Parts: sequence; structure tokens; C-alpha cells
Amino acid sequence: MQQSVVPELAHTDTRPMHWLATAAAVAGVVALSSLFQPGSARAAQPTPATQPRPAAAAAAPPSTTGVDFPLDCGPVKEVVVKKATGDLDGDGRPETVAVVHCDSAMGTPPDGVYVLTQAAGTTRPRVVATLVDPKDRYTVTDFAVAAGTVSATLLGYSTDDVPSCCPDVKTDAKWRWNGHAFLRSTPAASDNV
Repeated sequence: MQQSVVPELAHTDTRPMHWLATAAAVAGVVALSSLFQPGSARAAQPTPATQPRPAAAAAAPPSTTGVDFPLDCGPVKEVVVKKATGDLDGDGRPETVAVVHCDSAMGTPPDGVYVLTQAAGTTRPRVVATLVDPKDRYTVTDFAVAAGTVSATLLGYSTDDVPSCCPDVKTDAKWRWNGHAFLRSTPAASDNV
């Protein structure tokens, strides 16, 4: 084994001169860094036109409680069986779409589908459109509101002779607001159940 010419651990033997040199080097770096500081900030203060505005509070969708639906139930009460909400007309305020029928102890009562809205500052929602009239004898299934469109599957009857218990026609339907009214789009053919 060959001996090293440099004494082992020579660098661990510190002398005051080493400490003085290290202190001078650190002081020089600190002094130079103070010469190269970034400039002062020059951000413009926001003006009323550029100030961020607080987000508008989200409007609550209309409730179905206490609404007078255009449904004649006689002595029995009306029942909201399904409801969904969404902004159907693009005004930033949600509408509620409700599937309603008369509370019947027997049989399959036909459904009505109604669009409810509530104007800002008012406390009572109102029916603004009837998408499905109960007189048409449809039962509504697969009901949803998404992307400004109301969609539903309608179970109905091919003739008046078909018993109410057993709908024999199935139709998919969608409604979309066109700026004046809700337009219904239906596939070309209906399926027999």
C-alpha cells in the first residue's frame, strides 16, 4: 500500500486565517447582492372599470310547493312525482321542471310536465309552460334536465281502447327553448311496448 503525500485530513486543521478569509468572502457576496436588487413595484391600482366584481349569488331554483298547476284533480290532491332544475332560457336563473299527476289510489294517472320560473324579487313561482298535458294520457319516465334541454320517455296508448294499466307506445321526447316557446323534438318513429 502506497502512502499519500498529503497528510491525512489536512483540511480539518483550521487556522484563524481560514475563518477570516471565509468571513470576508461571505461579506463580499452580501455586499454585491445588495447592489443587484429588483426595481420597485409599479403595478397600477385597479380602477372601477378594472376592479374584479364579486360573483353574483346563485339564484335558487323555484320550489314546487304552493304552485297552482293547471291540473284538475277533483277531490284528490296533486302530487309532484319528479322534478329537475336547470337554466333553460339562458338568463342565468334556473327554472324547475316538474312531473305532476293526481294522487290516485288505483290505476295509472296520466302525468303533466310543467316548467316553473320565479322572477327576481318575487316570492311565488309560476307555471310558464306545459310540456306534456295530462289529457294526452302519457306516463313520464327517464326524466332529466341537462344543457338547456328537458328530456323524457313518454309511455302512451295507440288507441283509446288500450287499458290505462298497460301503455303500448313508448316515445322519447326533448324540449328546448327557442327564445319564444319550448319546441319539442321527437325521433321519427315511436316504439311499441
